[in-house]
Amino acid sequence: MSGGGMRKRSVLIAGHATSVSLEAAFWDALKEIAATRGQSLNALVEEIDAGRDGNLSSAIRVFVVEDLRRRTGGGPD
Repeated sequence: MSGGGMRKRSVLIAGHATSVSLEAAFWDALKEIAATRGQSLNALVEEIDAGRDGNLSSAIRVFVVEDLRRRTGGGPD
């Protein structure tokens, strides 16, 4: 994964374009997760959006961390 600068990208959610700002490392991880699942990045973001409570950027970060924990067998301290 690459470093930390913020990157703003446009994604489609339910056919509507929206901008999401995330650190490069989170974009990289999200792309890897989507590829592993055989999904497009937009499809994965739509899935995350459908289940979120807070803002989309935060929901994506939490999703990426939870995915990492599931794959590595980690959990909360």
